[in-house]
Amino acid sequence: MSLNKHEMAALVARDIEPGSYVNLGIGQPTLVADHLPADAGIVLHTENGMLNMGPAATGDAIDPDLTNAGKVPVTELPGSSYFHHADSFAMMRGGHLDVCVLGAFQVSARGDLANWHTGEPDAIPAVGGAMDLAVGAKSVYVMMTLFAKDGSAKLVPECTYPLTGLGCVDRVYTDLATFLITAGGVVVRETYGISREELRERLGVPLLS
Repeated sequence: MSLNKHEMAALVARDIEPGSYVNLGIGQPTLVADHLPADAGIVLHTENGMLNMGPAATGDAIDPDLTNAGKVPVTELPGSSYFHHADSFAMMRGGHLDVCVLGAFQVSARGDLANWHTGEPDAIPAVGGAMDLAVGAKSVYVMMTLFAKDGSAKLVPECTYPLTGLGCVDRVYTDLATFLITAGGVVVRETYGISREELRERLGVPLLS
């Protein structure tokens, strides 16, 4: 069986080293916060100006003034702090984040990232802080479905959408497989409900076992 978005988020959370400083991109990556071990010492950064963000808020814990960059209500953990948007971007650009987790429209075999615009005339560009994170974080993880609604692959030999960053992606977590982007090529780490042979048939990217 393929993975749902919560199972994908749990896989990403499992791979984040204890004590890391991490930014979670808007959309599905924010679910990673709900799967991080409470005792791992992982500090979540949100680009609208908060460190040590907790999981999503529900019920009486919802504070409309306490949200992540995607405007989703969140909780705060002991020791959390708040700061100006400019300081937040200085953290992102300055190499202070160990990991960022981003969504994507496409990732190329050499780790190029396209996640802010499809290039369609009526599409609304949504770059946000993705460019800053792509070049500033020490490791970039992408969380996405492997195929678009029209069946086209999102892991591609070359990106055809406007680029966010060049050679920046280290790992790709999808509903059907997890991939490592290495200097030697794309490594299939795990598969879910699909064989490696079928992956090779459906993707136009050479795959290493």
